[in-house]
Amino acid sequence: MRKLSLTLVAGLSILLSACHAQPNTVVGAKKDAHGCIPSAGYQWCGKENQCVRNWELAEKKGLANKQAAFIQYCQ
Repeated sequence: MRKLSLTLVAGLSILLSACHAQPNTVVGAKKDAHGCIPSAGYQWCGKENQCVRNWELAEKKGLANKQAAFIQYCQ
C-alpha cells in the first residue's frame, strides 16, 4: 500500500510539473491589424466595417462562397 502511495505521489508530481511547464498561450489569441482572429476564420471586411467569416457573409449577402467574391465585396 505504501509503495502504491509513493508511486501515485511521484506520478502526480511529474504530471503537474509537465502541465506547469507549458507556456501561457491561448489557442486563437493571435489577432491581425484590425483585431480579427484569423485562426477562427475571421477576416476584415471594410464594407461591413467589422471582422467577418467569408462563408457566413456569403450566405447572408448571397455571394459566391469564394475568396475572390469576398475580396471584391469587402474592398
